Amino acid sequence: MNALDESRPISLLGFSEGELHESLTRECGSSVPRFRATQICEWIYRHYVTRFEEMANVPADLRETLARRYAIVQSEIVAEQRSTDGTHKVLLRWRNGGTTECVFLPSKERVTACISTQVGCPVKCTFCASGVGGLERNLSVGEIVEQAWRIAGLCASLGRRLSNVVFMGLGEPLANYDATVGALRTINASWGLAIGARRITISTVGLPSQMRRLADEDLQITLALSLHAPTDELRRELIPWADRVSIDELIEACRYYFDRTGREVTLEYILLDGVNNLPHHAEQLAGVSKRMRSNVNLICYNEVAESGFKRPTNESVAGFAAALSERGVNCNVRRSRGRDIDAACGQLRRKTTEPR
Repeated sequence: MNALDESRPISLLGFSEGELHESLTRECGSSVPRFRATQICEWIYRHYVTRFEEMANVPADLRETLARRYAIVQSEIVAEQRSTDGTHKVLLRWRNGGTTECVFLPSKERVTACISTQVGCPVKCTFCASGVGGLERNLSVGEIVEQAWRIAGLCASLGRRLSNVVFMGLGEPLANYDATVGALRTINASWGLAIGARRITISTVGLPSQMRRLADEDLQITLALSLHAPTDELRRELIPWADRVSIDELIEACRYYFDRTGREVTLEYILLDGVNNLPHHAEQLAGVSKRMRSNVNLICYNEVAESGFKRPTNESVAGFAAALSERGVNCNVRRSRGRDIDAACGQLRRKTTEPR
């Protein structure tokens, strides 16, 4: 629930429908019918209104209270990039400080929103722009929901519907566990964005205790593990946080997730030319994958100039995928999106200077 701060408006996107009803009753000083909260949620999540005066069936005095004490959006758009393939990246600046990215990813079959959970990132993967500068702060429930809400509104303006949400933007979602799960429940709820649980993915670098905790939330979401290397030694070179946990521990957490949810874990594997895409890496990755119920998503690296890593050729990617398939691994190669706008996580944020 939102903490009461008289100096700032209260984020409506940070409430569940029930919490909104309770807050309205407190703010109005008297009982407010429950259906008023339902009406407000409908205006927000079905019509994507940004002004309270647009809520035509809400009484004028309640709209006045809403305008005085609440806010729908907490961010402003400070930069945008559009790709020739339809990818649309948005950089948001938050009232509480910092910037994050969210991305509109359309295809013929679906529209996906990629959203962030932190300002910056504590993991600092050596190939990624997100963690340059480290972690500034966690995002709140409302700030996480707002990103998906903005993309859903963009979909509606184009005559489409947001179908999928991936927590794969800036930050480590499970390091901001409570806000991530709170946002996830709003995105999934019938009164919220109403995105089916199986169409929501949370990506983690691998925090075993939080992975088990997520398994016990009774949610049918997809868990994606950012593996990126098939051995502990190589993984520690690429991901500093890998010093904290071994691949064996991650496998046990993934097994627990499958046992509790019945949902296969997706192993995310960014292919870095000459680093983790050699034939013996494919053999080792197949061995990891077959120790749990999983599938493998191969991701062609979107170059970050200062990282020094290179994107592999299409031929080497196809060969790596074939080597996994020959070993009985269910493998997909994720199509690169937005390469003409440097759409990898954190790149727009790094290129844009924040006004002070």
